[in-house]
Amino acid sequence: MDHKYSRHLTQKSRVITVNGNGEISVPPNFAEIRIEVVTQSEDLSEAQRENANKMNQVIQALLSLGIFREDIQTSSFSVFPQYDYVDGRQVFRGYEVTNALTVKIRNINQVGIVIDTAIRNGANRISSLEFKLDNENLYYNQALQIALYNAVEKARTIAESMNLPMHPLPIEIVEESVEAPPILYRAVAMTQESLQTPIEQGLITINARVLVKFQF
Repeated sequence: MDHKYSRHLTQKSRVITVNGNGEISVPPNFAEIRIEVVTQSEDLSEAQRENANKMNQVIQALLSLGIFREDIQTSSFSVFPQYDYVDGRQVFRGYEVTNALTVKIRNINQVGIVIDTAIRNGANRISSLEFKLDNENLYYNQALQIALYNAVEKARTIAESMNLPMHPLPIEIVEESVEAPPILYRAVAMTQESLQTPIEQGLITINARVLVKFQF
C-alpha cells in the first residue's frame, strides 16, 4: 500500500509534480537452494526406501559442510504413478518419489560446494537457486532517500529553467509501488564427476520511486 504525506494549503496553488527514482545495487548475503532426490521403482516401498536413504545421505553431507540443521527444511514430498502409452493403451511403469529440501546457505562462497556435495551424495535435481538479502528494508530505505533527492533536483531544475519561485518543502509525497527485484536463478551442472560448480551471484538491485509535489 502506498504511504502518503500531505500538507493542506489554505488557498489554491500552482504545483510542480515530479517523479523521483532511486536505485541501489548490493551483493546478496545468503542463498536459498532447492535440492531434490527423485527415485523410481515398480514397487512403491522400494522407491520410498531408496529415496529416504539417499536424502538422509544428502542431509548428513550438508551438515558436514557446516550447514545448520535449522537451515535445512523439507519443502515438498510427492509420490506419482508413472505410465507409458503403448498402442494407445495406458501401461503402468512404476512410481516416482520426489523429496525436496530448501537449504539456506549463509556463506555465499559455499554455493558451488553445496551443489556438488549434494549431487555426489544422491541428489539428482537442483530445481532452483535464489540469492537474497537478510536486511532488504535497510537498502530500500537508502534507495528511497535517493529517490527523494532525485525528485527535489528535478523540481529545482524545472523551477530554475522557468524562473519560478519554488518553496523548498514538498506539499505532498507519495511512495509508489515498485516491483520486487527479479529472482536470480542459475543453471546448475548435474554431473557427479565435475569440479566445483561455478556460480556467479551477481548483484541485487533495490528500487524506490516517489511522486512529489512542490508549490510555486
